[in-house]
Amino acid sequence: MSTIDIGIKETDRVAVADGLKNLLADTYTLYLQTHNFHWNVTGPMFRELHLMFEEHYTEMGQAVDDIAERIRTLDVVAPGTYKEFAKLSSVKEVDNIPQGPEMVDILTHGHEQVVKTCRAALKTAQDADDESSASLISDRMRIHEKTAWMLRALNK
Repeated sequence: MSTIDIGIKETDRVAVADGLKNLLADTYTLYLQTHNFHWNVTGPMFRELHLMFEEHYTEMGQAVDDIAERIRTLDVVAPGTYKEFAKLSSVKEVDNIPQGPEMVDILTHGHEQVVKTCRAALKTAQDADDESSASLISDRMRIHEKTAWMLRALNK
């Protein structure tokens, strides 16, 4: 078995992977919440929200795979259980099914929280000179910022 040698010190790889684990947990939690709202939205904005939520969870479904694979590329085990995600995620879950406008607010805050997680993980990746992780995190941050903006616009 060969050891990994990609020009990033082991301590830096682990630190970057830890930030990516938080991003993975946040993204998966938000994915699940968005999917839940997609299934359960009702009311006058049903069609628009149902379709928008589907676009969002589909995009995040691919993102969780990209993030997990980057963690593995750094030679760290990616978390993959609800229990692990619950410990690592900063996105707050909801226990009820809110009305459409409240769903939009909850998801807006969720995307904003993922942006904050991205910012912390990005700094760690930049400090480690890990351009590949920084690029992935930066791309995720841009997507979540834009999604939060679009969601905020719905409830103005």
